[in-house]
Parts: sequence; C-alpha cells; structure tokens
Amino acid sequence: MRYRPDLSEHEVTPRSVWESRREFLHHSLVVTAAAGLALTPFGVRAALEARANPDFRPEDKPTSRDKVISYNNFYEFGTSKEDPAENAGSLKTRPWTVTVEGEVNKPRTFDIEEMLKLAPLEERIYRLRCVEAWSMVIPWIGFPLGALLKQVEPRGNAKYVEFETLKDPEQMPGQKRNVLNWPYREGLRIDEAMNQLTLLTVGLYGDVLPNQSGAPVRIVVPWKYGFKSAKSIVRIRLVEKMPVTSWMEAGPEEYGFYANVNPEVDHPRWSQAKERRIGDFLKRPTLPFNGYGEQVASLYAGMDLRRNF
Repeated sequence: MRYRPDLSEHEVTPRSVWESRREFLHHSLVVTAAAGLALTPFGVRAALEARANPDFRPEDKPTSRDKVISYNNFYEFGTSKEDPAENAGSLKTRPWTVTVEGEVNKPRTFDIEEMLKLAPLEERIYRLRCVEAWSMVIPWIGFPLGALLKQVEPRGNAKYVEFETLKDPEQMPGQKRNVLNWPYREGLRIDEAMNQLTLLTVGLYGDVLPNQSGAPVRIVVPWKYGFKSAKSIVRIRLVEKMPVTSWMEAGPEEYGFYANVNPEVDHPRWSQAKERRIGDFLKRPTLPFNGYGEQVASLYAGMDLRRNF
C-alpha cells in the first residue's frame, strides 16, 4: 500500500491552538534537565545551548517556529501534516540509545547524553526542501555526523551508512498502518555522511527537538529532499552495499537513493522546478542541491543525476 498525499500545505494547525497547548503543558509537566539536554513533550520549549556557526547563516529569513513544529512529515505518527504534532506526545525519549555497528572496528551503543559530549553543539540555519514542493528555513542544533562515525572507526569496505528509526507501534501509532515497511530506513553514501553539512541533530530554535520533529536525535542532510533526513534514530549501520531505503522499497519509480534536490528532475506527479516556502504565498525557483552546490556538487562529478535521482 502506498500513501498518496493530498493535504494542502495551507492546512496547518492554528497558532492559537499551539499557544494554548504549550501553555497547558508548561504548567502540567515537569521538564527534567540531564547533561544540558532537557526532556520535553511535543510542544514544550526546553533551552539547549549551542554556538551559532556563522558559516551557516543564509540570507533567508527563518520560518516561524510555530509553523515548523505544526507542519511535519513523520509517518510514524500519521500521514497528514498535522498528525505528528497531534500524536507524538506518546513518544518517550528517555532512556534512548543509538547503536552504531556493521563495517566498523569499534561497534558501540551510545546513550543520548553520551553522544552530546562527542562534539560541541552548534546552531546552523539550513533550508529544508520536501518533495511536495514546500520548504522551510530552520535553525538546527547539532554537530557533524562524521564526529560520531569517527568514534567507531569505519573500515575501508564501509561504502554506505544506513539509518533506522525506532519501531514501536504503541509509541508511534502511525506504525499500526502498513503505509511503509517499518521500521523506517534511510541511507547515505559514506562520503555524504562524512560531509560537514550532514548534521546529527538534537534541537531547533534554541530548544530541544520536539517529538514531532524527530526527537531525541535525527539526521539533517540539507542538499537532499527531506525524507532522507531520518528521525528518532536508534541504529546506524555501516555497510558495503547500497541499502534499500523505505521509500525506495515503497515507490522505486518515485523515490531514488540519492534524492538530491534537482529542479530538472520532476517527481512523476508534480514539478520540482519551483517551491513554496511555508508562510509565503508565491513560489520561488528551486535551487540545485537546495543552494548547497558549492559544498557538495563535487561529490557527484561525472554522475548522471537524472538516472541517479
């Protein structure tokens, strides 16, 4: 079964609803601090300190936080854009571990607090582009994924990195439907994973990640379509052969492994030449590699990016 999205990007939870929900939760739930990272339900704000990285501050105005946390693709909590914000309160983000295994010399399971000590947290403002022709600009908090991968010493035959999301239908009610073959799986080539743009992400807007945004830890790959940025990760596996990802399995004619933002390659059901920034009325031209070509185009030198979509 393959889901065909039909929700308009204007169908967003009203600001007044979110403000009242956060106010209620603020007074009714205890926020616990642990090693600088606070436990938080879906809408509650919990400060997370990070250094602003001046190299990643585009001229684009950041999308409002309310829109970012109320308009999400996270099918583990439902297929409509507002479902994750409504349903993600069931996710328990403590305790949480991430196992890194496969073609590595030092396989290891990291506790989330342990991971946060691997590298200084920094804030980077990245564009996020989704296949449905909408986009956002978000101040993410995290550190390069490469800092984690170096801890496990990848072997020479490790060519790809596969990510796996938590599978728990009781916490993630969307997994009770066979929209995808759970758990959610995504992947990158190892040179893509080690690129300084690829962020192991734990927060946004100066706060801990809300559950619907991929708490407590996710990947952000800003030059690729959003479905490549796996959320709520529990396992990272380094492998020799290209992994079959969830969307490749569900719709291979629509979703390729690379998923680089490319205005010249249309999705079979819509054009990718333009995008609508959430909160804007007019569309704008889509930038190759989502505007990050200077940093990543060399990774694909000599490749046919129409065939390797």
